[in-house]
Amino acid sequence: MQTAELGRTGINISRLCFGTLTFSPLQCECSPEKAGELLAMAFELGVNFVDTAQYYRNYQHVRAGLHGAKKDIVISSKTYAHTKELAVKAVEEARRFLDRDVIDVFMLHEQEGEHTLRGHAPALEYLYDCKAGGIIRAVGISTHHVAGVNAARKAGLDVVHPILNPAGLGVADGTALDMERAVALARRAGVGVFAMKALGGGNLFRQAGECLSYALGRSDSVAVGIRDENELADDVYFFTNNSFPVSRATTSRGTRQLWIAEWCSGCGACVRNCSSGALKVIDGTAVCIHEKCLLCAYCAGRCPGFCIRII
Repeated sequence: MQTAELGRTGINISRLCFGTLTFSPLQCECSPEKAGELLAMAFELGVNFVDTAQYYRNYQHVRAGLHGAKKDIVISSKTYAHTKELAVKAVEEARRFLDRDVIDVFMLHEQEGEHTLRGHAPALEYLYDCKAGGIIRAVGISTHHVAGVNAARKAGLDVVHPILNPAGLGVADGTALDMERAVALARRAGVGVFAMKALGGGNLFRQAGECLSYALGRSDSVAVGIRDENELADDVYFFTNNSFPVSRATTSRGTRQLWIAEWCSGCGACVRNCSSGALKVIDGTAVCIHEKCLLCAYCAGRCPGFCIRII
């Protein structure tokens, strides 16, 4: 398994980051026991970097995998907190439910740019207070925006977690080249970068090798959503050998889709929270434009009727 330092944080990570959104209630909603078994298998295969979030509601799943791990595992989490009070709650929730005194990386979730970062300043300041107190090792943001990466660099943050794929799928305010340039400047400034949505939410599955190589060449690590043993084996193989095994043809990653229940009321909450423009309300019900959907499932968490899931 390839490893790297996350920017200048001093944190050594596997270049494959296990993205855990796949086994949150927003997606497959598997049991903590099953998720824990898959994580434990990943750790045995050399993965030591795990990405989660307060929003995913899957800390118990991650904790199940951490239990009995034979190596130090690097945990990254995220929060939408914008006040100090909410940030305190988020950090303590992560520490308590993950059973960790220290969270390695803590980020503000989905920051759009300098203006958004200013609006979250009290939460960001608290995260830095936690870093000074040894509770957090590195502070950063996740973002779908080129402006978010630039804001992270200008603010001197430790880490940024951006969308990074050669098609620019999911980049909310520019092209793939715009994001590539922003990421390059951030890395040059010493900001740790670990990429997300390298496969464009599955839309780029047939070009997976090219896409993962692209993201790896421009970041310290790549977070990949993994939901079963086949996907794990394929990804570990790629991040070890820079190619996929022949058996990869059996992997079903490309079959996931956004599902909208027939009882959808068409309230539009999902549309307002989709940065990819993949959702519309037509004839009183939400409709997904699948070729634009990144399978991030953030819309699912905003649906008041629990009508949306990734299946």
